[in-house]
Amino acid sequence: AGASIFAYGSFLMAVINFFIIAFVVFILVKMVNRVKAAAEKPDDVAPEVKTGPSQVDVLLEIRDALKNR
Repeated sequence: AGASIFAYGSFLMAVINFFIIAFVVFILVKMVNRVKAAAEKPDDVAPEVKTGPSQVDVLLEIRDALKNR
């Protein structure tokens, strides 16, 4: 009476449940990281194009202004 019993069926079921839950949590974390990385990735935006005179145009204007002095 009072002999301890090793319920290997219950132990095996607990191990299987642990691995199933661990796998689901792993997949959820992986998906959240993928979504977060996609949200942080900047969109492909074209670089802003300068409008106005170029450096050569400005230098030519300075040269012409100095000639006219």
